[in-house]
This record gives sequence, structure tokens and C-alpha cells, in this order.
Amino acid sequence: MSTTSLNLNSSTATTGAGIDVTSVVASILASESAPEDQAKASLAALGTQQTALSSLNVGLSALLSSIHALGDVTGAITARTATSSRTDLVTAAADSSAASGQHTIIVSNLATGSSYASAPIVGPIGSGSFQLQVGGAAAVPITVDNTNNTPAGLATYINAQNLGVTASVVTDANGVRLALLSNATGLPADLTISGDTTGLGFTKTATAVNASLTVDGVGISSASNTVTGVLGGVTLNLLNASPGAPIALSVASDSPGATQAVNSFVTAYNSLITSVNQQFTYNPASGTAGVLSGNGDLRGLQTQLLQEATYSVPGNNGITGLASIGVNLNNDGTLSVDSAKLADTLANHATDFQNFFQSASGQTGFAQKLSADLQNLTNPTQGLLNVAIAQNQNDQKSVQSSINNFEDRLVTRRQQLTTQYSQVDATLRAFPLLLAQINGELGSLPTASPLK
Repeated sequence: MSTTSLNLNSSTATTGAGIDVTSVVASILASESAPEDQAKASLAALGTQQTALSSLNVGLSALLSSIHALGDVTGAITARTATSSRTDLVTAAADSSAASGQHTIIVSNLATGSSYASAPIVGPIGSGSFQLQVGGAAAVPITVDNTNNTPAGLATYINAQNLGVTASVVTDANGVRLALLSNATGLPADLTISGDTTGLGFTKTATAVNASLTVDGVGISSASNTVTGVLGGVTLNLLNASPGAPIALSVASDSPGATQAVNSFVTAYNSLITSVNQQFTYNPASGTAGVLSGNGDLRGLQTQLLQEATYSVPGNNGITGLASIGVNLNNDGTLSVDSAKLADTLANHATDFQNFFQSASGQTGFAQKLSADLQNLTNPTQGLLNVAIAQNQNDQKSVQSSINNFEDRLVTRRQQLTTQYSQVDATLRAFPLLLAQINGELGSLPTASPLK
């Protein structure tokens, strides 16, 4: 360090100005901190790379999720829809086991429940009992005594038996009555009251009946207005009866759902391949590429993704690759969807479309192949990016440890320099006094007589 950097000049010693120890020490340490600055820059670069790797890993997981939807044998591309021409009369739902086709339904009557009502009740109900029977089940005795001999008390007592009946208190123009209603519909829920000795005077107000309908000319009787098992994989919901109104029911592939699943896959794929490509795109303005441009594993991932997009199966009536269903590979590696061609494939080649994604001619389907490969790529310990992320984390820990050790050494160095230059400062500040003492001593010496 030069005397100039210490603020020393010809008058410093004689004036006792000393030096600024803090500034001197800081200046020296700044010149010795270049290795730490380089390490911090390296740590920041590793952090940026870690962020990029993590983002790409999220993209891989998103792509895996999207391809699962196409590979699920009970998912979007195997789903079926059931469409009724009279949704005011019948609605329907279909699962993946339902066969595509057209059906005709006529609903003659709905399934209804059963009910009873007592005569108007005045004062306490008389002690006694009655038998309550639901369908073919054994009759249950209902006993009335002073613990439940009010309309509300008896209703509460009956409901607590959990017989499949709901008891309630209703009031009409003639007074208060006890009403009983079956919880279910159809003949198995028909109510019978017998042996009444309470004086309640029950009257049957509704007899349970089964729903009556025809499906493709075949007569069907159902205890419920929700009808299953008549058409495989299809559930019919009967809403209203209309004996003279044929209802057209269409069961078909869920084209909108399958289209959405394909578009979601394309979106996830494009997002990932675009992010990968950007790492290798040179920026003329900055003279740099992406922070992962030197990562060989990432280049391998880019190649693998492009290979996945060109995977094909043999035969399958011409539906052999993504392009054959309307998903085309662009020059930049992204995919684009030809909506018209995809719609035509779903309308006219639904089975072949499913076979391409899930299996075809004994070959692994596209979704199965890509899903297996992506599961390997996203493996928590062996996945390509997860390995790179783990190595990056280790590198960051190593660099941070070096920085910590360097800073520990700087603390010791600062203490040493502070002690050293504090001594210099003290010496310089004491110099004028020492000089005055010397001059005083020199002035007190006797003057020598001249030689003769």
C-alpha cells in the first residue's frame, strides 16, 4: 500500500494528523476480497441455474399429468356421453363401459312412494298400538302411551325407529293429522298399517307403484326413478311420464372431453419444449444463451422430447402417430392442433384414436410410452433434472462453505490490520511531541567555545 493511499504526506508527521485506520483497513480488505467476490458471483449463477432446473422439472410433471389423462382407461378418451332428446322427461349418464348407439325410451309412469294420514287429532292420542309394514318386510308394532301420545311425540318416536318411513305433523282445514310417507319409491316401499287400536283412523292416501317404461320396445319395471342395468354402463334418470312421447337417447364418445385432453397435452408439451429451447437460444444483444446452455443432460432431454413427438404404432387403420389425428410437429419442435382433423378422427375413428394412445396391435400406445418415459425422467432420485438439481444444491453448499471460511479469515485479518495500523496511527500522532522534546534537548546543550 502506498503512502498516498494512507493519506500520508510530508506534513503528516509534523502535524500529528495520524491516519484513518478504519478506511485504511477497509481499503486493504477490499483489495484482498476478489476471491470472495468471484465465489459470490458463482453462487448467484448456481442459484439462477437452480431456478431454471426447478421450472423445467415442474414442466415435466405437468406434461406427465396431461399424458395420464390420455392414458387412463377410464379417463377422457374412453368416456361416453348420453344425450336425451327430452331432458324434461329423461336425463342420462354413461360410463366408459357403455356402448355407443341410439335408443328409444317411453316413460309410461314414474315410481311413486306410499303414504298414510290419520284422522284429525283432538287432544291426547288414545293408548294402544298399530302395525306398520314397509313392503315385504315384517310388520313393526308402534305403541302409543303417555310418553308419545301427542302428534309431535308420536312422529318423533316413529322416525327414531328408522323403518324407511318419515312421520310428520300436518295441519289442514279439519285440524292436525299425523302423516306417514315412505322414504323410497316403488312396490318395495309400499306402506301397510293394520291393527290400529289407538283411534287414529289412518287412511291410505297413496299406494306405491313402480316406474313403467320401455327401452327399445322392451318393457321395464323399476322401483326407482333412477334406472340402471337396462343399458350397460348407462344410468337413466326419469323426471316425468309421457306415455305417448318417444325419447331418443344417444350414447357416444365424449368428443369434447377427448379434445380438451389432447389440447391440454399439447399445451403442456409446448410449454416445456419452448422452455428447453430458450436455454439454447443465443441473444445477440447480450452475447449469451440461457443459463443452462452448457448442460449436456438438457440437450439430451430436448432430443428425447422431439423423439417422443414422432412415436408411431403400426397399422391401426392409419391412426399411427400424432400427425394422423391432427397434432402436427412444427419446425421449432412445438406441436399444433388441426381442430378439423382431430374432430373427424374422434367422429369416425374413435376406437383407433383410443388404441393409438393406449394400445394398438399389441404395441405400447403413445400415452403409455410417454408416461413411462416421463416417470423415469421425473424420478425423485434418478430423474435427469432431479439429479442435476441435487448436484446444483451440493455445489451451492460447497461454494457457500468456501465463502463462509473466507469471511472467517477476513475477520482475523481485519483484527490484525486494525492492530497494526492503530500502532502506526499512534506513532504518527505522537511524533510532533517527540520532535519537540528532541528539539528542546538539543537547544539546552551548551554552546561550544570557538577554537583559538
